[in-house]
Amino acid sequence: MHLVINTYGATLQKENNLFVITTPEGKQTFPPAIVNSISISKSARITSDAIILAIKHQVEVLFVNDLGNPEGRVWSVQYGSISNIRKAQVNFLYSKASLPWVKGLIYQKLDSQVALLLTLHPEEDQQQLFNFFKSSINSIEDYKKKVKDVEGEFISDVAPTIRGWEGAAGKRYFQSIAKLMPASFSFDARDRQPAKDPFNALLNYAYGILYGKIEGALIKAGIDPYVGVFHRDDYNRPALVYDIIERYRTWMDYVVIQLCLAEAFPLEAFDQDKPDTALLLGPLAKRILIQSVNDYLGEIILLNGKSLSRTSHIDDDMHKLAKFFTQNASI
Repeated sequence: MHLVINTYGATLQKENNLFVITTPEGKQTFPPAIVNSISISKSARITSDAIILAIKHQVEVLFVNDLGNPEGRVWSVQYGSISNIRKAQVNFLYSKASLPWVKGLIYQKLDSQVALLLTLHPEEDQQQLFNFFKSSINSIEDYKKKVKDVEGEFISDVAPTIRGWEGAAGKRYFQSIAKLMPASFSFDARDRQPAKDPFNALLNYAYGILYGKIEGALIKAGIDPYVGVFHRDDYNRPALVYDIIERYRTWMDYVVIQLCLAEAFPLEAFDQDKPDTALLLGPLAKRILIQSVNDYLGEIILLNGKSLSRTSHIDDDMHKLAKFFTQNASI
């Protein structure tokens, strides 16, 4: 279970070895055994006893901003204590194995985009839309081949080229998705920070939740989230999280797309001072999106021969990545 505390004036504290959330509406109690993580917004409070209870049970505590992005976290000192993994991670940056790893990462991202577009593909009787999707899929397939075939000795030799192909593929991908959106969730292009339309605001917030999940999984696996491979120039930012999230972005895309197609959010669920200014998710929109994301990440799926929740697959993948770094650091 992922506890989200974003009600103004809410307090998380410890009572009788239980987490207790107090809001103007009343109290709720949760045993630590069923809690995996806790997110707290700037409008809520947490006591030191509750933090220590979370640490004791290895429950990560994230402090998030209005966009859902983690600003800080508390975790057990047992996490990230394996120095040989982090040494191997740094050595991996300068090994010959790093470029194939990056190529595989971007290839997998584009492949997931194709798979999602195929899932959403309109019927052939919608000829114009059918042809648009087909053209977009073919275009992304071409970029997949280019990424697979590109050669270089170091990542820096081909990184600008790969980023260009990745961006061009992403443009076709989101153009196709935009064609499906109902009028209240229409958008012209991918708009990151700050978003000015509901679709992009929802997607940014969903990505923020995923950033937190991946950073926590990296820390628990003993990997430094600040030492990136493809994203290496972001000072004081968790660059490796930006690398790893590429494998899972379409999970959040799917959730947001389905919610928008169902028109699950009334327009009053969003806050915007005036047109062309930043649009933020209100409490209702956050509640619907967070619940939907957590339900999706908690769903058991068969992947790579293992039946696990999507969140557990991320944890498992990060432990595999730690092993991969140690095995390929000097190649």
